[in-house]
Amino acid sequence: MVFVFDEDAGSLEVLIADLSRRFGNDFAVLGESSGDAALAVLRELAASCSPVALLLFDGRDGVLLARAHELHPEARRVLLVDRDYTSHSPAVRAMTLGEADFHITRPWADDEMMYRAMSEYLSSWTREHEPSFELFRIVAPSADSRVPEIRDVMTRLHLPYGFYPLESEDGRRLLDEAGLERDAVPMVLGHDGHVMVDPSMAELATAFGVSIKNEVESCDLAIVGAGPAGLTAAVYAASEGVETVVLEQSVSGGQAGTSPLIRNYPGFPHGVEGGLLMERTCEQAWLMGAKIVFAQQVTGLEEGSGRHVVRLADGSRLRARSVIVATGMQWRRLGVPRLEELIGAGVYYGAAAGETRAMQDQDVFVVGAGNSAGQACLHLAGHARRVTLLARGEDLGRSMSRYLIDGLRAAPNVEIRRRTEVIDGGGAEVLEELTLRDRARGATEAVAAGGLFIMIGGEPHSQWLPRSIARDAKGYVLTGSELQSEQPHEWRLGREPLTLETSLPGVFAAGDVRRGAMGRVAAAVGEGATVVRLVHEHLQRGQETSRPPGGRDALPAVRRRKRARAGRRPRRRTAPTR
Repeated sequence: MVFVFDEDAGSLEVLIADLSRRFGNDFAVLGESSGDAALAVLRELAASCSPVALLLFDGRDGVLLARAHELHPEARRVLLVDRDYTSHSPAVRAMTLGEADFHITRPWADDEMMYRAMSEYLSSWTREHEPSFELFRIVAPSADSRVPEIRDVMTRLHLPYGFYPLESEDGRRLLDEAGLERDAVPMVLGHDGHVMVDPSMAELATAFGVSIKNEVESCDLAIVGAGPAGLTAAVYAASEGVETVVLEQSVSGGQAGTSPLIRNYPGFPHGVEGGLLMERTCEQAWLMGAKIVFAQQVTGLEEGSGRHVVRLADGSRLRARSVIVATGMQWRRLGVPRLEELIGAGVYYGAAAGETRAMQDQDVFVVGAGNSAGQACLHLAGHARRVTLLARGEDLGRSMSRYLIDGLRAAPNVEIRRRTEVIDGGGAEVLEELTLRDRARGATEAVAAGGLFIMIGGEPHSQWLPRSIARDAKGYVLTGSELQSEQPHEWRLGREPLTLETSLPGVFAAGDVRRGAMGRVAAAVGEGATVVRLVHEHLQRGQETSRPPGGRDALPAVRRRKRARAGRRPRRRTAPTR
């Protein structure tokens, strides 16, 4: 059902006719021009349990839309607003405070523009509320720590699946039909009858039909990591004719792929699901000609004769003229032993979409003060009974975008607790309670909890890199001018390092693994595009891998030349007397 409210009776009639003509085969379209009449119809639909997919309301009456949404909380809210690019538009406030999901501006340029937008909004509702074919079925105990990993992989790849707890009748039935014992879990059953018991990442990837083995011996560019920076670099490099291989230890997306909704990514005014954005970027890189290998961990990097050698976990090697390190970061651990034992059983690092949807009617806590934590809270608020954000500091504005802070304050089932940390917790098999400490007063409190999502910053995934690649004390890779200012002895060529080049010539770093990265998806995408130009420059110059004669540091000579060009004459040496 699509319900339209517009006080202009003529406009309402046109809207109903247009929407019925395009979507009438799948959705009934009703509408009213009176607020009281609209609420009366919506009450009747709610009483008869008739689902409403979209509430398309004139944006000038936000109170009426809120009352309509109370009657049909699962409906998507679409504002019909005038084209007004000022901060006073009702769309700005409604979208910022989470009072609407989408908007349509009038007048629209053509009917197709409106139809495309409405198709997207209806598809958004359909994906969550209509039954879909289950390509895979997972059977495991509810507290099995491997289930989140399996669900995350399937969610990232947009593979429809169902989860059947071993404790349920359906779960036991599926296990019996597969001819397996009760301890043969987690079990993944494919639609074709193929059964996997406690599958590895490689087995899952093979079942999903993606490549897990590198069959290329050498290439122009090896990209390690398939997050926003790595995939963007692959798109640009492959499109420009650079022979490119992407290596990823899991599946594509990085941390961005777990984000339920990225609201500040350019080009998506209503936000975009991180997994969907990364999936499309991965497809784009592949169609441009990049070779993408999943479930293949890189274990080392060596210098070879004219090429770098990338070592893989399966024992194979890839020789590359240049390398981009885009391995991102991993979530920093909370360090509470009893909670670490419950990872995957109510305690999660990050907020994968598969786990947030499982928090229906639970009291959930999110630890963190950055954008990832804010996005997770707002997404969880649509599923959980109550969401509490726990921040160690006082000022969220120092680490979180304003639109997220405003959205959190406006959400009725979200609470923000500052100066608060988690010091303990536990449960029999799954998380049941947390112990919180007020850092200002020192008081502790035990609270019931059905889920804990931890996003307290990250640690760079750089442990696999050789010692010849300079890093700071926290493990972030140094690049460009940082090498000159902090570790000039690490650089060995007669030229200065390129902007994103590491201390190993021809090896570049982009994204969150690099020191100074902004921690935003768009910034990582920008670095991924930028680094390809630098790779071109390196490949055109040829690999300069030898030290100057005598092994002396070449940077002083480079700096003397720069000073001379700037009008500062370098110090002259006195010629020896014969």
